[in-house]
Amino acid sequence: MKKYIHISNDIKNKIVDGTFKANDKLPSEKELGVEYDASKMTVKQALDILVAEGLIIKRRGAGTFIKDLSTTELKRVSLTNQFRGKTAEHPQNEVTSKVLNFSVIQPDEKIQDKLNICEDDFVYFIYRVRYVDGIPNAIEETYMPINLIMNLKLKHVKQSIYDYIESELGLVIQSAHRIITVRGATEAEAAELQMQPHEPVGIAEQVGYLSSGAAFEYSTTTHHYNHFKAELVLTK
Repeated sequence: MKKYIHISNDIKNKIVDGTFKANDKLPSEKELGVEYDASKMTVKQALDILVAEGLIIKRRGAGTFIKDLSTTELKRVSLTNQFRGKTAEHPQNEVTSKVLNFSVIQPDEKIQDKLNICEDDFVYFIYRVRYVDGIPNAIEETYMPINLIMNLKLKHVKQSIYDYIESELGLVIQSAHRIITVRGATEAEAAELQMQPHEPVGIAEQVGYLSSGAAFEYSTTTHHYNHFKAELVLTK
């Protein structure tokens, strides 16, 4: 992940979790450069992302401040945060992957329906275990259309696929439809997640969409119970 994206993700997480509150003044670009061991240009790129997303505002001669976001905007940021991927979710940690399968397959009827594609529209099949600081957090089973997410390589799968999609392909991930369930872990899942069979795992079934409206991902993620939470926003 590029350094400026790492910095913007970390500050965004701190806005969501309340570390930075409305109207708080951010440290100066020089201070942020020291904190993140980054150049002034890298810090500026990170802050420009947050300005473009409407999370911070720069006041000439005064500094950079957290915007006084409405409840609706905070909900939007909170929900967006949930499907940015493990690397963005844990910017201060080392996120790695053990790839169990990476191949191109013909989609079955369920995958065709989820991604709104035909049987001749081949997809990547990605099956990997995600680690945070060496601890297994989740098992991801993902399908992506090859004609939409082009030239995906093993090196991308071992790192952040979302970063590749946005930083290298220039696509914008906008939303996701997610279903959350809970069940007992299978023996194979328990072995990968270092837990006992039948202990609870959280299951997140998700279809992800680009800003164009195209479905780019159908995935099922199995989370260790120690590393799983779901944030819900209920409105009348």
